[in-house]
Amino acid sequence: MIKPELIKRIAAQNPHLFERDIEKIVNIVLATIVDAMARGDRVELRDFGTFSVRVREAREGRNPRTGEPVAVGRTAFPYFKAGREMGRRLNRKPAAEGAAECLASNGSE
Repeated sequence: MIKPELIKRIAAQNPHLFERDIEKIVNIVLATIVDAMARGDRVELRDFGTFSVRVREAREGRNPRTGEPVAVGRTAFPYFKAGREMGRRLNRKPAAEGAAECLASNGSE
């Protein structure tokens, strides 16, 4: 899903809100998360996940063509760890599949 699709979905679920207002809210929320991460803060959204910044320290790499050593600078990159509830929802089994497994584990069919 891309940002415009997210905005349209939220607008469909909240017909009393204007789409332009929803877009502003989504942009503000995302900008706030990015600003916090730029400061080095960790952003935790309960039941969703945690955004943080990881750092790769400076190191010496190699030019793949020539094999010469190349200095690679320190880089920061975003990291996301899904929350427990998100993991549960993503791995939820359909009711029919769960019932079949229950029957199989009891030895009766």
